[in-house]
Amino acid sequence: MTQQKEGVLTARTVTRKEAYQTVVTSGNNAIIVDEPNDKGGKDTGMDPFGLLLASLGSCTGITLRMYIDRKMWIVDEITVDLELFKTDDGILIERLITFNGELIQEQIDRLLQIADHCPIHKILTGNISITTSIA
Repeated sequence: MTQQKEGVLTARTVTRKEAYQTVVTSGNNAIIVDEPNDKGGKDTGMDPFGLLLASLGSCTGITLRMYIDRKMWIVDEITVDLELFKTDDGILIERLITFNGELIQEQIDRLLQIADHCPIHKILTGNISITTSIA
């Protein structure tokens, strides 16, 4: 599972005795994930829920940027704000997208559709299976 295979994405997390600080690696990159002080962590990185939102927000922005660039529309910046709420039915994520550029309403409407095609959005709204085993 730790070796990179062609077409397979991998990540590894290592959590040691330093409260809840966890080092996450994927490919040649690493980030720190932690819990906030009020949950017993040291607040040295995003918490897992923030990381989930960051994944959705960054994927949304990148997907929109790719589409905008292909269409050669004038957009200098895309901002994606996300909030996660626990509801009686489960989890609700609200996503607010702001464009700094020259867009007409028809283009904005199309970009709203494209946002739902980001791969992370598809994973989060699709049928997910997770298998767990012990090494």
